[in-house]
Amino acid sequence: MPFIPFYVRELGVQGEDQVAIWSGLVITASGMMGAIFAPIWGYLADRYGRKIMVERAMFGGAIVMALMGTVGNVYELTVLRMLQGALTGTVVASTTLVAAITPNRRMGYSLGMMQVAVLMGMTIGPWVGGLLADAWGYRVPFYASGVMLLLGGLVVLFLAYEDFRPPDGKKRANSQGLRQAFGRRGMLALLAAFFMIALAGSFVGPIFPLLVEAISETERVASTAGMLMGMGGLAAGVSALIVGLVGDRIGHKPMLVACTLGAALFSIPHALAQTVGQLLALRLGMGLTRGGTAPSLNAIVGQAVSSDTYGRSFGNTRVASASGMALGPLLGGFAAAQLGLRWPFVIMGGMLGLTAAFVAIHVPSTFNGEEHEESEVSPAEHRPPAAE
Repeated sequence: MPFIPFYVRELGVQGEDQVAIWSGLVITASGMMGAIFAPIWGYLADRYGRKIMVERAMFGGAIVMALMGTVGNVYELTVLRMLQGALTGTVVASTTLVAAITPNRRMGYSLGMMQVAVLMGMTIGPWVGGLLADAWGYRVPFYASGVMLLLGGLVVLFLAYEDFRPPDGKKRANSQGLRQAFGRRGMLALLAAFFMIALAGSFVGPIFPLLVEAISETERVASTAGMLMGMGGLAAGVSALIVGLVGDRIGHKPMLVACTLGAALFSIPHALAQTVGQLLALRLGMGLTRGGTAPSLNAIVGQAVSSDTYGRSFGNTRVASASGMALGPLLGGFAAAQLGLRWPFVIMGGMLGLTAAFVAIHVPSTFNGEEHEESEVSPAEHRPPAAE
């Protein structure tokens, strides 16, 4: 991600407006296909197990990422990004596996730890990827990513354990999915929250490296952008664990509102940044606030639905998130082409602020203080009452 716009430029795209637009298209391609395939993988996860879905995502991603380093033009890169969206989804698959074996009262902490692992990888990945790109070109990091996903798949294959038993007919009859847990309006509001947070969060994806290039005085732009993104990821990892723990005690909805509003406040000043140091401070603030959004959203879902519907439930939320992630970079790229590199950060802040208000008003809460303190049973055995 720190050098996608520069890779697009190397593949023959000319003009900063075209680079911004094509970078948005390349990033959008993955989210678009992810939205289409997420419910399919979710259904198969509930039917055949969650571990095999993690392996599919890891090994499929390993092949596709390595192939991205061999492309000869931006069209081939876009096709592979579409294939990546169709085959991968490692975070959603792993989140489903973790949620399925976690007691309800520890959902926020466990999913927070999951998010810490993801964000720590996002801390190291952009920085190392940028260093590799500056040292050996933009293709080498794709090969390295393929190798790392292969190793991750082998770890899951040989070291992760899942005691999966397909639900019988009686259990399926008593299943509580998103619709049963939240009601129709509540479910639509929750999916809209997933969509809007992903849309706002991905809006400046293809733009941030170009802003770093415009501000930075160094020629090592890829590694500088990677360092800034990595520090934001580190801050987000710290935030995810804290927000998960606090959310288990006071509820995850208020934490989601606070984190989304905080991210809005740190996004807007990006438009005024003049130095790499100022960008670093803003990325740290963004990380500390945005880091809690994903575990909060996932915990709200995990505490409400029955475990035998986790694959479908998280698959449906993935459709909403992937749709937002697909549309965000595309709109951001066009906004940058028309308004410049700074206004998209203001637009992103506005979207996050509106999302915080929407969540506060419309998204149901699954927190129940008495149950939360006393329950020791698994999520499948003890659920909050349905919204309708």
